[in-house]
Amino acid sequence: MKSNTNTLSPKKVSMKDFGLILVFIALVVILAIVSGGTFVTPRNLLNVVKQTAINGILAMGMTFVIISGDIDLSVGSTVALTGVIATMFAHPAADGAANGQYPFIVPILLALLVGALVGALNGVGIAYGSIPAFIVTLGSMTIVRGLALIISGGSPIFDVTPAFESIASIQVGGVVPILAVYLIIIVAICAFILGKTVFGRRIYAIGGNATAASVSGINVRKLRVIVFTIAGLLAGLCGLLVASRTITGSPTAGQSYEMDAIAAAVIGGVSMSGGSGKWYGVVIGALMLAVISNGLDIMSVNSNFQLIIKGLIIIFAVLLDIKGKGKRS
Repeated sequence: MKSNTNTLSPKKVSMKDFGLILVFIALVVILAIVSGGTFVTPRNLLNVVKQTAINGILAMGMTFVIISGDIDLSVGSTVALTGVIATMFAHPAADGAANGQYPFIVPILLALLVGALVGALNGVGIAYGSIPAFIVTLGSMTIVRGLALIISGGSPIFDVTPAFESIASIQVGGVVPILAVYLIIIVAICAFILGKTVFGRRIYAIGGNATAASVSGINVRKLRVIVFTIAGLLAGLCGLLVASRTITGSPTAGQSYEMDAIAAAVIGGVSMSGGSGKWYGVVIGALMLAVISNGLDIMSVNSNFQLIIKGLIIIFAVLLDIKGKGKRS
């Protein structure tokens, strides 16, 4: 029977997490030295925080899915679709006034609802259609991207209200980016759900052994639908934030975002086989990816090489997870 690795002893878990933190600190120090101090300037560190926010929120949704033993490849396309829809309903009024054609809350709710709907449909196909998550979300990734292109006419959508732009651009106290605040709130909510609720424990249970979870009375199908709905909802939020930050609803936005979200989760210690992982590890994973990307940009490393580096990091993280499981077995 497949065991739930989330029941590791506290000592082993803490040592693993401590090692992850040490690697992150070492990475920051190395980049600070190599960049001649440019990396650790306040302005650049704020950029790192902004870069972390979107992927961090997306990665938290992906964490729910991976812990439950599944995968979601459609979140990047969902970011594009929800961004397009949000900007379509965020145009200024025809009379040139600052207010929009629709109430301010409309594009926000539409982005969240569409994202949740995409996630729910994924979950239904997986849970009740008995289709592997990889296949369902691969198909929906293409379908959703196609919808974004059709709705937008294949071109970015511009011209939004100042209020819509401020969703992702304002700073709290004139210093802290609002994106960081969103990330903290989402992480806090997800941490509470995963660590303090029965629902969270059941997610770990179905990821550890879905058959055993079902026998014990857990409605595995219903839980899977909810998990994918959460991932879609957070993808919709990211689509809204990306559109607000770039002041554009682009049908090509979010490309490879699903890979970054998966990478953040895996680097943070979430097992690809399901059943184990900690929320704070995912946060560190998202920070590490942002730090690496930012540092490579500062050193003028070609973006194509950055993709190779990210891919190698994912493979290495999964390899460590497999080796770790083998030793524990």
